[in-house]
Amino acid sequence: MDIKKVVVAGGGVLGTQIAFQTAMKGFDVTIWLRSESSIGRTQPKLDLTRNSYRKALLQTKAMLNDPRVAYIYPKGLIDDITKTTEADIDALLEKVDQTYEGLKLELDLNKALDNADLLIESMTENINDKIALFDKIAPILDEKTIFVSNSSTLLPSALADHSGRPEKYLHLHFANNIWSLNIAEVMGHPGTDPKYFEIMVEFAKAIGMLPIEVHKEQAGYVLNSMLVPLLNSALGLAANGVADPKTIDLTWTRGTGAPLGPFAILDVVGLYTAYEINASSPAAKDPNSNAGKITSYLKEKIDRGETGVAAGKGFYDYSK
Repeated sequence: MDIKKVVVAGGGVLGTQIAFQTAMKGFDVTIWLRSESSIGRTQPKLDLTRNSYRKALLQTKAMLNDPRVAYIYPKGLIDDITKTTEADIDALLEKVDQTYEGLKLELDLNKALDNADLLIESMTENINDKIALFDKIAPILDEKTIFVSNSSTLLPSALADHSGRPEKYLHLHFANNIWSLNIAEVMGHPGTDPKYFEIMVEFAKAIGMLPIEVHKEQAGYVLNSMLVPLLNSALGLAANGVADPKTIDLTWTRGTGAPLGPFAILDVVGLYTAYEINASSPAAKDPNSNAGKITSYLKEKIDRGETGVAAGKGFYDYSK
């Protein structure tokens, strides 16, 4: 694996986390943003990411001699908690601040992509928007650049031809809270050269992720094939007035022992992602369909700026 310069296209919740995590592991990282206004939206997410990394490390340090630390330590940052010392954590805390200061934001697409070894696209989950972006990017990519998408539901084969390098194109999907929930799902398409699939598996390991090898194209990969039906079932209950979000979450956490309910998970993921997934369904065109009701339900929240944890409010209030 000969990857040094990594470009992350998109400064959303996951885009900033991917960039931060990759930089923490020693790679040269640039975040490409569309406009000046994007910087204003991205900076608070970077602030939140730095604070989240620090909080996770400080909590781990405080519990270092407590057996329960094995359940809460940030697995994307610490390889072996049994061999970790307070000095190790102090060094990681210093690295967090260095990473925050060193991350580069770039508006010039040509400058951002120049000499890139790896491009990770992490924009909104809308296939038409992605195709428009890919068609713009493909002609100016260096021949060596491996192109991956963090798409959560789209198949690589739907976008491969627009990448301009289908043999070097595949998907690398991360879970939210990347420093702790450190999985990276690697999925190619029939035209992906196996060499680049293996390179991405090794890259995932190099940035502290557990690579999940997906050997056949599957919408939703492994994680979202299980998670999305849960979230949509919860949204359907709320959008149809069956129960309110807090009741639904309480039912799930109390009945299964899970630490978070579906609406708390939606707040962490961000409501935009759930909205895009539902709005892209043909059924959403019918306002009386389940998908249509969920889309309208989410849009009301988004229009009020209640888009999740990063905004300070979603289905729950995080402002305090």
